[in-house]
Amino acid sequence: MPKEITLNDQICFQISRAHQLFNKFYQEPLDEYNLTYVQYITLLSLWEKDGVTVNFLSQKLGLSNGTLTPLLKRLEKAGWITRNRDKADERRVLIHLTELGKEKKEPILQAVQGCLNRLNYSDDEFAAAMDTIIDLQERLEKTNDK
Repeated sequence: MPKEITLNDQICFQISRAHQLFNKFYQEPLDEYNLTYVQYITLLSLWEKDGVTVNFLSQKLGLSNGTLTPLLKRLEKAGWITRNRDKADERRVLIHLTELGKEKKEPILQAVQGCLNRLNYSDDEFAAAMDTIIDLQERLEKTNDK
């Protein structure tokens, strides 16, 4: 007789639960900066490469333009970024960090790293966890390409 399938045996459930816990986990260091987790990863992407299009961010973050646009408007209103039409192509909107967005990079990254340190991963454990997660993502992407 096959093993009974339970909720806790489902990878999708465990990933969803881990995602919920990570959002809550990250909220502690981000509250000081009035940022949500999704706003944080948007800034993280801009710290890697500033002056990108909305479409670039959408693809990098895996968010639809419909989700990203209101988020970017809130970041702009709070003074983290600017959104301007590309002079070379008016259809494109370019996203740039403001001075606030640049100045707060190190303090935010330190706060988040302090939070991550509480997970007590060794360097090898962290690398193994990342390898497993990336492998799963790649497997999922392959199945979605079919």
